[in-house]
Amino acid sequence: MNAPLLDLTNSLPLARPELLLAGFALIAVVLGAWFKDRAFLALSVLGVITLLGAGGLAILFQPGAPVEILQGAMVVDGVGVFAKALIALSAAATLALGADHFVRTDEQRFEFPIVVVLAVLGMFVMVSAQDLISLYLGVELQSLSAYVLAAWRRDDSRSSEAGLKYFVLSAISSGLLLFGSSFVYGFTGSIRFDAIAAAIGEGAGGVGLIFGIVLMLCALGFKMSAAPFHMWTPDVYEGAPTPVTAFFAAAPKVAAVALMARVLYEPFAGLEDQWRQVVAALSAISMVWGSIGALLQTNLKRLMAYSSIANMGFVLMGLASGVDQGPVASLIYLALYLPANIGVFALILAMRRNNQPVETVADLAGLAQKRPWMAAMFTMLLFSIAGVPPFAGFIGKLLVFSAAVETGLVWLAIVGGIAAVIAAAYYLRVLASIWFAPSTAQLQPASGTIAVTATVMAALTFPVLVLALGALQNWAEAAVRSSF
Repeated sequence: MNAPLLDLTNSLPLARPELLLAGFALIAVVLGAWFKDRAFLALSVLGVITLLGAGGLAILFQPGAPVEILQGAMVVDGVGVFAKALIALSAAATLALGADHFVRTDEQRFEFPIVVVLAVLGMFVMVSAQDLISLYLGVELQSLSAYVLAAWRRDDSRSSEAGLKYFVLSAISSGLLLFGSSFVYGFTGSIRFDAIAAAIGEGAGGVGLIFGIVLMLCALGFKMSAAPFHMWTPDVYEGAPTPVTAFFAAAPKVAAVALMARVLYEPFAGLEDQWRQVVAALSAISMVWGSIGALLQTNLKRLMAYSSIANMGFVLMGLASGVDQGPVASLIYLALYLPANIGVFALILAMRRNNQPVETVADLAGLAQKRPWMAAMFTMLLFSIAGVPPFAGFIGKLLVFSAAVETGLVWLAIVGGIAAVIAAAYYLRVLASIWFAPSTAQLQPASGTIAVTATVMAALTFPVLVLALGALQNWAEAAVRSSF
């Protein structure tokens, strides 16, 4: 991609989303230091508005063609804007859920919306990165914020353990990313994506360059919870506060997938035959291991952790399919997967008994008799995640399977089909407990924020709204066509 380069002053207007997020964080720190935790609710509301504003600015000021900004460190293009919109929407929804939850549990701390916004700022840098340094800075800003969020309940041993495990294992992935980047720089002589692509086109690299690419893919696989680099996911999902888990299950996934697509299809586009095998292997392992691991889970958050591993395998199936159809299928899959995923965690947040959270499959027994609306929402959301027609998730799976078959990855599509059948078993087990098990659910009424969020997210999976997929697909195709 040969995008025009703007100088630093002219770059600032196109960096409005990032500047808005950074400005909120700076102002919120001052307000929080002055008003302490009394500012929690106001900062949370402002944080939601800021996130939605950043996503809106990214869409509103998208240039007609890709433009490099900040001395070529970042680019504003279609894929970046698409990813930023998804990240902003999912982060705003999970921040609203977190604010509501922490108010009800009397755990207001003003730093929460600030850390969420800083994590999103890191994700925005990730999806727009145009060199190895900005890539690493974006990943680390997002990761450092995530460590803090995972260990948010300092007095809770499970939350502290989740934060520590995430930090230690993520440090390994950061080391892999740096080590792989050093190989890429050493064998191509540049950190810029366009220069790396040019060097590869001229025959630079060899085995050492392939080694560097594999290390970078392993590190990015960790960030998106792809097996076999998923080891942190179940423990962190279970130990972190549920609003934080909902955040981890949504926005960072989009950022990691968009970054991997940018890395594969820009600097390493000339080595597609080599990296396709690695991505396809990650996809197959993730789909199979995620589906089988979920069968053994009784905790809903751990079950959703393994479900996310399997779903990232389907996303990787799209990326492995090549630039013609793969990125479009993966982006649409993410856009359809996120609402259902956030909706499930909203319902998990709604499950409280005697002011204590309940998170196991057994706790859902007879839910349909006590909370019919929750049972209906659970059913729609899980059917969409499972890819049951005619819900929106089915369209996402159909697109990635079609992309794989059209590019000759028939074996990967077969593995995905087997994994999808296995996955249906644990989704149906949850629904069987909801609809057919004897009633044990004595739950407190859900708050308005949680009820509205779950209902809206379930509505986004409804078959009638699938008619809007044409516009979504056109947007994704235009974004990929203008970027890669």
